[in-house]
Amino acid sequence: MIRSELVQMLVQENPGLSIREVEKIVSVFFDEIVGRLTSDGRVELRGFGAFSTRARDGRVGRNPRTGETVEVEAKRVPYFKPGKEMRVRLNV
Repeated sequence: MIRSELVQMLVQENPGLSIREVEKIVSVFFDEIVGRLTSDGRVELRGFGAFSTRARDGRVGRNPRTGETVEVEAKRVPYFKPGKEMRVRLNV
């Protein structure tokens, strides 16, 4: 599902809201998650899962096209851990 499909589904389920209102709600929701992760926080949605970040150490990588070694800097990457309810529903 892509963002526009999510918006359309929410509009259909909530006929009292306009497309612009639903788009704003979805944008605020995702912006808040990203904002929390940016500040090294954690976002937990009960029954769905938890978003957090993990640190990756720097390393020496290799350019697959040229074979040349390149330095890959340390970075933080997003991480999602599904909740118990989601795991149960996926494995029914």
